[in-house]
Amino acid sequence: MLSAKGNTVLDRRTLLALAGLAVPAFSLPATSALAQAKNPCADFDKPRDQFLAASGEKSFLIQVGGSPSWRADYQPDKPLFIGSAFKSFVLTSYLRNVETGMLTLSDRLPINDDIRSLSSPVFGAEADPAKNLQGEVSARSVLEAMIAHSDNTATDAILRHVGVEEVRRFIASAGLTATRIPDSTRRAFSYFAGAPPDTDEGWAGMQRIMADQFFGPPRSAINDRQTMVSSAADMVSYYQRVLAGEFFANPHTLTEFKRISAMADMIAMVVPPDIAAYAKGGSVDWQDFHAASGPGQMMLGRTPVTFCFTLNWTGPDDGVPKKLDGFKDAVAGMLKAVATCFG
Repeated sequence: MLSAKGNTVLDRRTLLALAGLAVPAFSLPATSALAQAKNPCADFDKPRDQFLAASGEKSFLIQVGGSPSWRADYQPDKPLFIGSAFKSFVLTSYLRNVETGMLTLSDRLPINDDIRSLSSPVFGAEADPAKNLQGEVSARSVLEAMIAHSDNTATDAILRHVGVEEVRRFIASAGLTATRIPDSTRRAFSYFAGAPPDTDEGWAGMQRIMADQFFGPPRSAINDRQTMVSSAADMVSYYQRVLAGEFFANPHTLTEFKRISAMADMIAMVVPPDIAAYAKGGSVDWQDFHAASGPGQMMLGRTPVTFCFTLNWTGPDDGVPKKLDGFKDAVAGMLKAVATCFG
């Protein structure tokens, strides 16, 4: 998420951060599935309309219960940029490999300039090397940094250890056909900044990007080679099934997934207080393109409420804070209304 604690913001034209939760707003076609359905939550309408009224591309899906007993949506099948929300797939894939004995949570992962990426509030992404961590860290702590602080160095260390193709196989096996993930955050940044396809420009290259020095003409964050894209339908399906334990063989693995996912900073931004929730948000600011996504699940007693809100838009950097605040307020309002109606 972009405006979350510890996120790094690049220069005013390159603003490139893949972190916890951001908060924008977008364009509105006049009808949604919710508008044609019975809506038992009168307080839901105002924040939903706020979400739909802002400029840009957007989608959302909320399902109450597993069946579901109540559903609201807008363009749920539309693939949009989700940023760091993809990191939950990485967490699941790693934990599945722990179950098979291929990996452990005690594995020591190297953290150094060979893996360092932009926006790393835990392990450091500073020009001064003395301010960046150099050493080895347990996989459990790296997974926590990836989810709780959306640290991109942590993400790339985990992706290297588990293997990005392993994560893609999991996504394919789950039938998440609208979902695409990058080889690493550093390869994604390199490609965005004009590097040849499948090229990792290294930590030195990341520092060049920080200085607004590109490797060629900059590319769109949504592309065919290195991107972070999914649909609200994919994300809701994933969270419903992963939190039901469908992808794990051992109940203790699900407990670990929930423990780490409950650390996500987007939860405190949009989920009503004192409600258990599991999530991972994401965002990006690249050139004049901005995106934010907030998928996850909150529990109303024993009733799950699974959701995903995603927004992509173009505009000047100085308009981002207001857009993000509007999105956060709209999402928080919708989830509060649902909690009031069904809690």
